[in-house]
Amino acid sequence: MADDLEAVSAPKSPPVEAEVLPPERSDGGSLSGHQERYLWLALALLFAASLWLGWRAYFYQEEGDPVASAMLAFEKQNSLTVFSSRFEVVAESIDTRGVLNFDLLEARQAAIIPATIEYRLDLSAMSAEQMRWDEASQTLAITIPQLQTSKPNLDEAQARIFTEGVWVTRDAARDLARNNSVLAERKAQSFAKNPEILGLARAAAKEAVRQNLAVPLQVAGYADARVTVKFADE
Repeated sequence: MADDLEAVSAPKSPPVEAEVLPPERSDGGSLSGHQERYLWLALALLFAASLWLGWRAYFYQEEGDPVASAMLAFEKQNSLTVFSSRFEVVAESIDTRGVLNFDLLEARQAAIIPATIEYRLDLSAMSAEQMRWDEASQTLAITIPQLQTSKPNLDEAQARIFTEGVWVTRDAARDLARNNSVLAERKAQSFAKNPEILGLARAAAKEAVRQNLAVPLQVAGYADARVTVKFADE
């Protein structure tokens, strides 16, 4: 019976051979050496670009053109009052009236009239050719036009009037006042050209130009820039 069981036993299974799988594709999940290097390079470039953009936005200050900045400042102001002089002028007039060519009435009037004259710079006439920037010394040299004087402003309401005459008619008083006003304006214009007063006005003009360019140059990135000013006749 044992022999029968041996005869009936199941046949043996054939030996199982190990299956060899093909290598995993590079686009399936793992990166090749070249792809890893490219990825790290891209990340490094992205990081460097972020740093550069942050520095540009918060720390970098681009330097502008100092001449263009000065021209823009002058264009906005157009005219700059740099000096004002207040003084008194003395005017004296004589009025003679008569009958049949005989001078019978003579009146004299003296007036002390406060006057004001302003000295201005016409910045609208400025051009880039009148400016020179020296990068080495950080100096902006500017040549400005001659000063212009305003029409004298006579404060006749504050004038002191002294009149002499036996009898001063209304017409004589009006003519004396008108003549004194014309004479006072003429004297005020002459006083404005006084070398001492004109020297003060020119010095004030140079300082005014330097002060007016300080902020535009600082905004343009030239906080330590120096401004030199001279007139065309210097």
